[in-house]
Amino acid sequence: MTSRATLPLYFRMQAEQVESPPSILLVEPFYGGSHKQLLDLLQKNTSGCCSFTLPAKKWHWKARTSALYFSQTIPQCPSYRVLFCSSVLNLCELVALRPDLARLKKVLYFHENQLVYPVRKDQDRDFQYGYNQVLSCLVADVVVFNSHFNMDSFLSSIASFMKKIPDHRPSNLDALIRPKCTVLNYPVWFPDVSRLLPQHKLLRGAAQSLPVEDKSPIKDDQVCAEDPPESSCGPRSDLDRAADQIRPLHIVWPHRWEHDKNPELFFNTLLKLKERGLRFQLSVLGETFTDVPGIFSEMRSQLDSHIVNWGFQPSQQGYLQVLCDADVVVSTANHEFFGVAMLEAVHCGCFPLCPNALVYPEIFPAQYLYSTPEQLCKRLQGFCRRPDVVRRHVVMVNTSSFSWITLKSHFQNLLTGDS
Repeated sequence: MTSRATLPLYFRMQAEQVESPPSILLVEPFYGGSHKQLLDLLQKNTSGCCSFTLPAKKWHWKARTSALYFSQTIPQCPSYRVLFCSSVLNLCELVALRPDLARLKKVLYFHENQLVYPVRKDQDRDFQYGYNQVLSCLVADVVVFNSHFNMDSFLSSIASFMKKIPDHRPSNLDALIRPKCTVLNYPVWFPDVSRLLPQHKLLRGAAQSLPVEDKSPIKDDQVCAEDPPESSCGPRSDLDRAADQIRPLHIVWPHRWEHDKNPELFFNTLLKLKERGLRFQLSVLGETFTDVPGIFSEMRSQLDSHIVNWGFQPSQQGYLQVLCDADVVVSTANHEFFGVAMLEAVHCGCFPLCPNALVYPEIFPAQYLYSTPEQLCKRLQGFCRRPDVVRRHVVMVNTSSFSWITLKSHFQNLLTGDS
């Protein structure tokens, strides 16, 4: 048994924050982004939690080796009843190395799945990552996906994925895993953006789904407060409506700067708008990693006269302010299992344009979907010519159904000791 004194300082501090013996073990090998937000929500809002995490760096190594690390650093504790982890962890390895954890109710949460995660060439796909996720499902008691698309694409791909094994292939794995599976959407903790919204968005009641739980100023390290109340502003004047038509359309693209988000399609579409002499403003947000696609530096120079914001926003308030100022949010993704950024932008009053594929039809009505690059270009072209149409439109997406307030009880039920 590992004593608390031998643990790294971070883990000792985590353990000391738990006043009563912990009953819920939260394990996250990639503690960043949406993985971090979910773990923080569970830790903050569920009693008896004890968390063990690793930094959100070098994802591939975390997927390969974190189970061994956690097997040595998580202390034995007889009060544990539930183990909750993301699918980055090889749960099979962890419970094999730590039989005391095998007896717990094991909940595996899929933010994404590696069986259909896009790669530039199929031969570049590392078999081990998907294989680890299948093994983790087999030893888990409950397998939770953040969307139906995520679950269905994973289960339907297992058989073909296993055909990569040259001989002595396992069979019927999807039949073993399916009864354990359920869908529980990722819980977005929407911010109170009422103080950041421009007047025309306040007037149309762009963000009035839920009551505000916390009206305190937004801090950079604060996850977010809940939805703002209904605006009490009066009707718009003719001058306001004229201003909506004169001010150029503001387009925002708030995604990771990686190839699976298909920035090529987005920028090629904007170049067509520019060539046709259409007026628009552009904000390109999102995180960057080691290998940034070269198209970003190229497009920064070609679209320079249209750019108002470029790159990752270091503060939460800065990020939210850009979303509140924008008119249209665009996704051109080749891969999306949920899409927090698009929902955050809708919450901030943006009109969404998404591919009619992946998870998007599950969340967005047909009027916000496009099927071809030509359709995307045509929609944006029309909005550039009549930006007032977008600014008057009330987006018909019920963001409250994806709110932590709505989903909180479902997650708390997961973290009970009942099998």
